[in-house]
Amino acid sequence: MYGVEPYFWLKLLIVLIILVFLITSFNAIMRRLLKVEKKKLYSNTIVNGTHKKVDRVMRGVAIVLILFGTFYNITRAREEWVWFLEPWFLLILLIIISESFTAYMEWKYAANRKDYLFTISQLIFLIFVMVSAFYSDFFWLL
Repeated sequence: MYGVEPYFWLKLLIVLIILVFLITSFNAIMRRLLKVEKKKLYSNTIVNGTHKKVDRVMRGVAIVLILFGTFYNITRAREEWVWFLEPWFLLILLIIISESFTAYMEWKYAANRKDYLFTISQLIFLIFVMVSAFYSDFFWLL
């Protein structure tokens, strides 16, 4: 009844490998098509000072909302939890807003005008992969 099923960790590793492969392959293909420089792995590309300030404010607000939402939902019964204050929802919202703002700043101020297209395509593909993984029960593995 409690615990982890026998092959859970193996299945989780397979799902993670599939997700990393899909995202890495897509990024490589899009970089070649758009002729965009390769960015550092897991780096937050800041375009200018305004972008840096707004990004810090967005992250700060997200942290406060996650803490507030967590404490708010913990004090309520499980059936009464507010879904839009769940940490997973707030993190997805932060990623979408942050990457959209980054694409806007790249479109407006970046040296390579195609950087914003790469950022938007990354965001759309990431959303597509995560939604399809979730609805397919993580590619029928979990």
